[in-house]
Amino acid sequence: MNFVEELTWRGMIAYMMPGTEEQLQKEMTSAYVGIDPTADSLHIGHLVSVMMLKHLQRAGHRPIALVGGATGMIGDPSMKSAERNLLDEATLRHNQDSIKKQLSKFLDFDSDAPNAAKLVNNYDWMKDYSFLNFIRDIGKHITVNYMMAKESVKKRLSRESSVGMSFTEFSYQLLQGYDYMYLYEHEGCRLQMGGTDQWGNITTGTELIRRKLGGEAFALTCPLITKADGGKFGKTESGNVWLDRRYTSPYKFYQFWLNVSDDDAAKYIKIFTDLPKDEIEALIKEQEEAPHLRPLQKRLAKEVTVMVHSQEDYDAAVEASNILFGNSTSEALKHLDEQTLLDVFNGVPQFEVSREDLSAGVKAIDLFTEKAAIFPSKGEMRKLVQSGGVSVNKEKLADQDMVIDCSSLLDEKYLLVQRGKKNYYLLIAK
Repeated sequence: MNFVEELTWRGMIAYMMPGTEEQLQKEMTSAYVGIDPTADSLHIGHLVSVMMLKHLQRAGHRPIALVGGATGMIGDPSMKSAERNLLDEATLRHNQDSIKKQLSKFLDFDSDAPNAAKLVNNYDWMKDYSFLNFIRDIGKHITVNYMMAKESVKKRLSRESSVGMSFTEFSYQLLQGYDYMYLYEHEGCRLQMGGTDQWGNITTGTELIRRKLGGEAFALTCPLITKADGGKFGKTESGNVWLDRRYTSPYKFYQFWLNVSDDDAAKYIKIFTDLPKDEIEALIKEQEEAPHLRPLQKRLAKEVTVMVHSQEDYDAAVEASNILFGNSTSEALKHLDEQTLLDVFNGVPQFEVSREDLSAGVKAIDLFTEKAAIFPSKGEMRKLVQSGGVSVNKEKLADQDMVIDCSSLLDEKYLLVQRGKKNYYLLIAK
């Protein structure tokens, strides 16, 4: 597999330094991507560069994931309008371990293959490097004029920016340049990859390698991912879409991909999966012929959910989606964990009911009119029960006088009531 050709048809190359493809064709090449360790989970914004590393390893090259323990303490000024919070070492180490676990789903770190992936942390080589030595050894090779010409610096120093830029952030590109040089010397790394906002920092590294070591190194960036409507990719109303289930449940993760637009689905399936070209083209054709069936979104959501979570999590997410749209059973509902249940029914009206009342047992007609105002009157509820239009936990309510008690609760806490086909209500026992 030719790595550059693969990335090209997938729409994953923005800029590439001359000679990069020749280097990759000449020999097995080590290439790295920097990852910000300010959280103990990656989010889907990181996935583009992780997929670049995955394709790189598939093409027989050696991926290096650099966790920016040192640079994460400073904060990259690119695309940012404010300074970053600084992290302590214990937090950084915890975040690094968590990130490696996630990366292991995409990259092979453990085999004996010569192109097994490696995780490094720039804190390890920066923590004992004195400031005097750094500015003497590295600072003198890059001029202030060169650094000022970078787009990320110009933006922050422009008249429109009221924030300005601290010396700490100004020095960021020197630190990232030194990372590249360190990996060039110690890991034989000849290529750095990242988003287009990283181009200035990456080329500072290639320049440093040329000036200080007389070596040749390369750069490749992918376009920043955007949504067709111009909105920010990877953000929802509740914030980032995370890879860790503690922050974004597998159900919500699956729903994010399932609900992207047709245009975005055609773009994302190339970037975020490793499906082959002919299969993707067949799916795009299928989508054009029957857009209402959404084959692209369904396959995209499946591939990414299985890759990040598991087949079981994907199956559970599909089953949970069916519950909301009515094609499901009470058994499926009982299998939902609490978080998924709350995610599925996020936004439906909720009522608190007394656990004490439920322990004693309450007639359904009293529970759904007096204790929780699901029906405006008992007469209206009776009519709907008689026509089979009321369900409790996905089972038709045959008798309005049926007694409901704590044994009916889902997760010992919830009761799901359905009025008609589309109206759901969640009762919470307190």
